[in-house]
Amino acid sequence: MRNFFNKLLGRGTAEPAQPVIHAQIPEGRRVYAVGDIHGRLDLFEALLKVIDADDAAHGKAQTTLILLGDLVDRGPDSAGMVHLARKLQSERDVRILGGNHEEMFLASFEDKDVLRPFLRHGGKQTLLSFGLDPIALRRADIAETQVLMEAGIPQEDRDFIASFEESIVIGDYLFVHAGILPNTPLADQKGEHLRWIREPFLSHPQEHEHVVVHGHTITQDAQDRGNRIGIDTGAFESGRLTALVLEGSSRRFLQTRQDESGAITAEAWIPEHFEPA
Repeated sequence: MRNFFNKLLGRGTAEPAQPVIHAQIPEGRRVYAVGDIHGRLDLFEALLKVIDADDAAHGKAQTTLILLGDLVDRGPDSAGMVHLARKLQSERDVRILGGNHEEMFLASFEDKDVLRPFLRHGGKQTLLSFGLDPIALRRADIAETQVLMEAGIPQEDRDFIASFEESIVIGDYLFVHAGILPNTPLADQKGEHLRWIREPFLSHPQEHEHVVVHGHTITQDAQDRGNRIGIDTGAFESGRLTALVLEGSSRRFLQTRQDESGAITAEAWIPEHFEPA
């Protein structure tokens, strides 16, 4: 196991930048935060094995796994991802944030104006993963689609998704799906900011109350900007799913990726500097 982990180590960013803003996770704790999965159950299952290997290699700790939201839509197995997330939460310390795609999914059962963009932005794949008839779904109008959803998607799955959190604070870190409205206390942040925001959050250069760990905005590689860390590497289209590991004042990354042959491999690296804006 240790040799497996050691083989994964060794990638950093090339260009030095300003000093990293220091932040701490409480002593004795270890946090793994996973970016937007979007139905890529295969990548997440592979990443979970890498996380478990990393956790074992670094000694005993109180370990928390945080999923940053957007478990569903776009990829092929949202239903499987939801079911695995519920199983994991019953077995270990797993906390899950609701993303904008979970928000659209839940609202689509009642609101036809939400269902239309939901279907355009990966919702159709979600419905198919829950076993809805593809022929019936193709022939259905919006109202009929809602009837198919009500009949085909278990209430327990909807209730589980509705239980996802809006934000999580551990030590000096704040975990949210999309980001925060700068210069606004956490207590005053609106759900729409936490699940949907891009600007002015992404380009904000100053420190926040916490270092913000988020997904939502796809980048080719994980971005550690000092005041925020973005880890949505577009799993559904890039084949790369990324996790941030936080322990004490250290940060490192784990990633599973699928190559053109379909094989899934893993990589781990410790950043030397955060990427400059």
